[in-house]
Amino acid sequence: METSQSIVETVAAARVVVAGLGGGDSDKVAAVAVDLFTLFEARMQHHFKRGPFSRKLKALLLEAGKTDLADRVYQYYLAVNVLKHGKGASYRELLALPNPRVAMNSDDGPNGLVDVISQGFFDGLSQTILDAHEFLEG
Repeated sequence: METSQSIVETVAAARVVVAGLGGGDSDKVAAVAVDLFTLFEARMQHHFKRGPFSRKLKALLLEAGKTDLADRVYQYYLAVNVLKHGKGASYRELLALPNPRVAMNSDDGPNGLVDVISQGFFDGLSQTILDAHEFLEG
């Protein structure tokens, strides 16, 4: 049995997959984004005893004075929740943000509620994961 990739290797592989899609298949980009964030949460959960990983990570980042990273982690967490579950509390919270980092679609049409194709979505998500990984494991 092979050892699993590190978070850094996993992010690099995910970036290659998304680049290979040419930015045009929102369902596939969304699937890669959800998988990547979920794997990050699973691999980093050991930093917290129990409970909601992303909320605990946000609190820890704020405590450390890393407000920008805390905001990015939390917004991408909300976006991934919307990708997984559709309209709900995370969707409403994203819409209410004064400075959203994630572009939203007004309806759940063929491109979904979160605009994963917009320039910067996947790059922002993957860089946020790398930055949070560095903070936790650094």
